[in-house]
Amino acid sequence: MEQRTDLSLFTEKIQALKSQISQIVVGQDDAVELVLTAILANGHVLIEGVPGVAKTLLARLVSRLIDARFSRIQFTPDLMPSDVLGTTVFNAKTADFDFHQGPVFADVVLVDEINRAPAKTQAALFEVMEERQATIDGKSYPMGPLFTILATQNPVEQEGTYRLPEAQLDRFLMKIVMSYPSADEEVEVLLRHHHRQAFTKLDTIQPVITPDELLALRSELSNVVVEESLMRYIVEIVGQTRTSRAVFLGASPRASVAIMHCAKAYALLKERDFVTPDDIKTVAPHVLHHRLTLTAEAEMEGYTPFKVAQRLIDKVEVPK
Repeated sequence: MEQRTDLSLFTEKIQALKSQISQIVVGQDDAVELVLTAILANGHVLIEGVPGVAKTLLARLVSRLIDARFSRIQFTPDLMPSDVLGTTVFNAKTADFDFHQGPVFADVVLVDEINRAPAKTQAALFEVMEERQATIDGKSYPMGPLFTILATQNPVEQEGTYRLPEAQLDRFLMKIVMSYPSADEEVEVLLRHHHRQAFTKLDTIQPVITPDELLALRSELSNVVVEESLMRYIVEIVGQTRTSRAVFLGASPRASVAIMHCAKAYALLKERDFVTPDDIKTVAPHVLHHRLTLTAEAEMEGYTPFKVAQRLIDKVEVPK
């Protein structure tokens, strides 16, 4: 398909982001691309991995590279909803109540160990993530146009954690699993620590993209072409999750929309203004697997939602 959109500015900014990330995060190229894809698609990201694979580092680094307001919330079992959203405080001078914004009122919010907070605190994010606003004492407070949540969680440790409900998982555009680095990548980590004692400090990292530039890049999504045959391909993939015997609860139409948006963003990352079947096959597992609830039989046989999602995608015929 012929290229119709000038993506030179887009390419320059994306390459600058990737270059800065590679100076600090070794490997994890797929995770980096997926995080950038989700941010371009204007969605929230859940990053999962065992301790020490740079989940929080990647989230903090991405926030540093965007010249926007950043806040970090460390979720703990004693965290209250007001600690996240904010609270109203009586002002003796005006004899009225003033609203003090919580840390969620930022452009990029890092929610570290999101599964460590109890259900009522997790639920405080429901409206914020979906409606991009928070309602406190009957009054709504809108978030900024860049508002994005980057959340992390440890999949192994169970003590002191609270499983995220399906309704909240569905509000994350993508769930990205960060695995262990390869042997060569781990050697590179050791070499960097050996020669420089430590990695470049995040405080020295300068932003490479402004809020207006990021919003402009997001607006390019509307110019990315998606053929109707590819839309049907997406619908057939999501439909497989609703009929599979391995899946107890399949994906909703929200997942179909999410796959399309992510595929368009991924196409832009690859310097194209049109979506290909490979774009869809790349992003679909990461959009789907946290939205699937497997049957007990499938879990007993050792299946994971990600493996099931990949198998279901492979069953659908790729449009010519």
